[in-house]
Amino acid sequence: MRAHEVVLHRIEQDLAAARLRVGDRLPAERALAEDLGVGRSSVREAIRVLEAMGVVKTSVGSGPDAGAIVVADPATSIGSALRLHMATQFLPIADVVQTRVLLESWALREAAARTPDLSAIDELLDRMDDQSLEPDQFHRLDAELHVRFAGLAGNVLIEAMMTSLRDSIHGYVMDAVPMLDDWSAVAVNLRCEHRGIVDALRRGHGAKAATLAREHIEGFYGLMRLD
Repeated sequence: MRAHEVVLHRIEQDLAAARLRVGDRLPAERALAEDLGVGRSSVREAIRVLEAMGVVKTSVGSGPDAGAIVVADPATSIGSALRLHMATQFLPIADVVQTRVLLESWALREAAARTPDLSAIDELLDRMDDQSLEPDQFHRLDAELHVRFAGLAGNVLIEAMMTSLRDSIHGYVMDAVPMLDDWSAVAVNLRCEHRGIVDALRRGHGAKAATLAREHIEGFYGLMRLD
């Protein structure tokens, strides 16, 4: 179970035991992270999933209305969401690839018209340029990058769906690495393709960014020889 799934599971338990009810505020991000031994980014990821499901509503700031508040009785729904997170690790690879293309292409087209903040994505790209990264490290960053792409459009449901697929994406990619003739050369090409997508976004060329993303996703799938 990944870190954000641990957070989801804990909140599900609290709701089922009536320790949390509609109208209650979730524990503070830092408190949840420390209590569960996970990073604050994992807590934020879990809350994004809950918000996409309509379970909580979040408000920024430091006043009495800040934070995440339970707005629906979600005990059954959140259990289903957690099971979805786990089940996506076993979906057919071709279906995952096709879904990625649909989600990311749409998100990139939408994002280009919004002049998105690309600073977090630029940071990920810089980290992925580290030549000493092992394939597992590289592809965990790669999976995070593609979740970020999906999140640029501002649609929390699209981002939550991509987050749910992340383990499945990382799994099939890592299965492919031993089949590649030259991982180093493939990594160089992937870095170049990533930067091409971001460059198109930065220029406001949404259709081009979407096309490059589709070619990038399908191109790697073609290298896998897993059909």
